[in-house]
Amino acid sequence: MGFAPWRWLLALCLRLLFLVPAGVPVRSGDAGFPKAMDNVTVRQGESAILRCTVDSRVTRVAWLNRSTILYTGNDKWSIDPRVVLLAYTKSQYSIEIQNVDIYDEGPYTCSVQTDNHPKTSRVHLIVQVPPRIVEISSDIAVNEGSNVSLTCIAGGRPEPVVNWRYLSPKAHGFVSEDEYLEITGITREQSGQYECSAANDVSAPDVRRVQVTVNYAPYILDAQNIGAPLGHKGILQCQASAMPAADFYWYKEDKRLSESRRRVKVENREALSRVTFFNVSEQDYGNYTCVAMNRLGHSNASVILYEEITDVYTPLKGPGAVHDGNSGSPQCLYHAPLSILPFFTLLSLLFPLAEF
Repeated sequence: MGFAPWRWLLALCLRLLFLVPAGVPVRSGDAGFPKAMDNVTVRQGESAILRCTVDSRVTRVAWLNRSTILYTGNDKWSIDPRVVLLAYTKSQYSIEIQNVDIYDEGPYTCSVQTDNHPKTSRVHLIVQVPPRIVEISSDIAVNEGSNVSLTCIAGGRPEPVVNWRYLSPKAHGFVSEDEYLEITGITREQSGQYECSAANDVSAPDVRRVQVTVNYAPYILDAQNIGAPLGHKGILQCQASAMPAADFYWYKEDKRLSESRRRVKVENREALSRVTFFNVSEQDYGNYTCVAMNRLGHSNASVILYEEITDVYTPLKGPGAVHDGNSGSPQCLYHAPLSILPFFTLLSLLFPLAEF
């Protein structure tokens, strides 16, 4: 359905009026009309209210966006449902733009006709956009010594400031005040999470994180010689650091240990390997080699399982020994080491029927 001739003529006049140099913006304190607001600043998604002060001398009034007519008097010309008329009184002519987006930013003009003298006043709508990270590097795994490049691209209005920060107790402050973070010859100590932050004071910063994993060959952290008495339990341990986690192998001389051996259990965890001898024999004593290995290399350490001599004294049976009828275990009346017994007492114990 076409426009009525008078509406077409009015639209043409308003567009020409919008281009007339005499229609300069009227500043606060000017005696003329109309009086529009200063620049209006709103956040994306909020509503913007554009006000124009008028008086009884005004015969015609309209709001325009660039060369597009939004409203003339009470008549809506815009097809945008977000544009609504708020007030059309003898003192004020206001419209509202709901759910403002970035494409709404720009100049808006209040145009009036008074005593055949057209005047315009312009207000600039500024749309602020919260910061948002639109592109960021994915989590990566690299070998120690490699060069690493991380990217964090963010948008917003005003343009956000982008920073990279290493999330480590040993790190202080930012590692890069830029969209790009370059790490030359990365070390295992630089493995961890890196945080990108984009901020422009419109809202809370947008924060994203990237996990950087540094792979390196194993190295032995701890492996110590251990002593165990004959017939008792003995445990050998080997601890290694590696990324990816190391696989552990145990050897005695050139033979690999396995759980198939009786009285031996091999347990491997992420960074620790343990060999348990449940009943140490003479054949178990000797030198063992722990090997930690991953796809980047290996490391080994030698540990010795040696015989540990302990002072174990067997309770004496015979006269003076008391037996517990429930457990069957003798309850000794005397447990002192033989070396500290008086000579004659020792003889009397060993030869109770002899006379001296």
